[in-house]
Amino acid sequence: MIDRAEVADALEEIGLLLELLGENPFKTRAYANAARIVRALDTSLPDLIARGELGELKGIGPALVDKITTLVTTGELPYLDGLRKQLPAEMLSWLKIPGLGPKKARAIHVTLGIGTLAELTQAAKDGKLRDLPGFGAATEKKILAGIARVAENASRFLRPVVLKEAERLLARLSSVGGVGRAQVGGSVRRGAETSKDIDIVATATDSEAVMDAFVSDPGVVEIVGRGPTKCSVRLKAGPNADLRVVPEESYPFALMYFTGSKAHNVSLRGRAQARGMKLNEYALMRESDGRPIACADEAEIYRKLGLPFIPPELREDLGEIEAAESGSLPRLVERGDLKGILHCHSNWSDGTDTIEAMAASAQALGMTYLGLCDHSRAAAYAGGMSIERVREQHREIDALNAKLKGAFRVLKGIEVDILADGTLDYPDEVMKTFDLVVASVHSRFNLDSAEQTERMIRAVSNPYVDIVGHPTGRLLLTRDPYPLDLFALIDAAATRGVAIEINAHPQRLDLDPAGLRHGLAKGMKTSINPDAHETAGLTDIAYGIETARRGWCTAGDVLNALTLPELLTWLRERRKRAGA
Repeated sequence: MIDRAEVADALEEIGLLLELLGENPFKTRAYANAARIVRALDTSLPDLIARGELGELKGIGPALVDKITTLVTTGELPYLDGLRKQLPAEMLSWLKIPGLGPKKARAIHVTLGIGTLAELTQAAKDGKLRDLPGFGAATEKKILAGIARVAENASRFLRPVVLKEAERLLARLSSVGGVGRAQVGGSVRRGAETSKDIDIVATATDSEAVMDAFVSDPGVVEIVGRGPTKCSVRLKAGPNADLRVVPEESYPFALMYFTGSKAHNVSLRGRAQARGMKLNEYALMRESDGRPIACADEAEIYRKLGLPFIPPELREDLGEIEAAESGSLPRLVERGDLKGILHCHSNWSDGTDTIEAMAASAQALGMTYLGLCDHSRAAAYAGGMSIERVREQHREIDALNAKLKGAFRVLKGIEVDILADGTLDYPDEVMKTFDLVVASVHSRFNLDSAEQTERMIRAVSNPYVDIVGHPTGRLLLTRDPYPLDLFALIDAAATRGVAIEINAHPQRLDLDPAGLRHGLAKGMKTSINPDAHETAGLTDIAYGIETARRGWCTAGDVLNALTLPELLTWLRERRKRAGA
């Protein structure tokens, strides 16, 4: 039976196809909104359909109920198939190109009569786009650069995609009789923001049985290669996956080797050689006589090399071996260290769930507070709140906190827009009414580096700004960071006691590990924020924790590892020092 994610993907595709066909924007947005609702459901779609309750969901009208029901019960949707036939198949891929939205894509298709990526590329190279209404030479150049970026990123996949596939494959292999140890390696294990493929290392008494299970997984669309100890497949979701079956005695070494990174492995091999040993993917051996040195796990390999265990997230040859040798490896932040969630949205702006539902979900995750940060008024496209709406929301939060009786606390926060000149979207008399202020850029990405840097430094100079949101504005595999001297911003924020978040949405993961390490060295605080727009999005905080660990963050570096009284004290003292 088709799953919830596939239904949401189909609804999103309908919305995009309707936009490309020039349909009413209210209709296209209805499908995009329905996709988000379906993706965030914590109940079974078939059960909702069977009980006749699907239409009771806000935003799911009769037409959507009919289409979702058809898709769930039959696995097909003639309406979607009909839309696909009205446009060239490649046009949807155009929308991955930065700067090329549905309206511009439609204009190109209708005016120039083209529909493939190759035709679009040639048209841009021939200067045929610049004369179209609303385009120009700069837009044409940006589209060409975007096409190149799409090609570069075509073989990379976001964290949720590779994790879901890796976990499913690992579970399948682990259920095969005779399988001993099995683990995901590679960039997936190291917590990288994006990955090209999935590596799995396993031991088994019957390697053929394990490989048979691997290649027969329902997600496999092609067997790329198969040998006695290695098998490679291509998955329906996009990534390739490699399985290596090794002897039990080689497992720790193979797992370490195939976890990487390459630079980390090279440094370890050099360290082994300096100690009269040889390290490879199969064994650790004495250089003198080639005799193997048995190791039960990775931790023992590190011990034999005179080091404590180095977490996979740090294995990038960026000083982790030296830190391990000197005993200065940090105790990296863990999920259990977090006491609350900051920076999320509700249906007061562009979220889909109520404040109470968001609070209940955060509490169910073991948190003790929630920083609600809906959009400010400049973000009209996202339901940004007027000053009067802010006051109304604060009254609702007060009532909810009274109802919660201290068992949980909703903080009155805001994601305030940083305007083009670096001022903020509300005057200070409104800003001071918030418990928590996250300041973010949502417009004018085209400023040059000096202007953008000055803009953001001016924003962090406002005494009411507590946290900078998604500081570079990047969208992984889709949009480059805007021009910015990031380290200058980090230095300014650290000096003023302003935190810079790790936005944990898997398409952002911004601030990145390099920026984090620079900031931590300057004494900067961070917070791991899911930027959730529905209850299901709160669990995205897991991706932010991985990024924090890759940036060498300890619990002491993270604001939402503080208890509520500690956080309120930090916020109060920070603003006092800033002159609020």
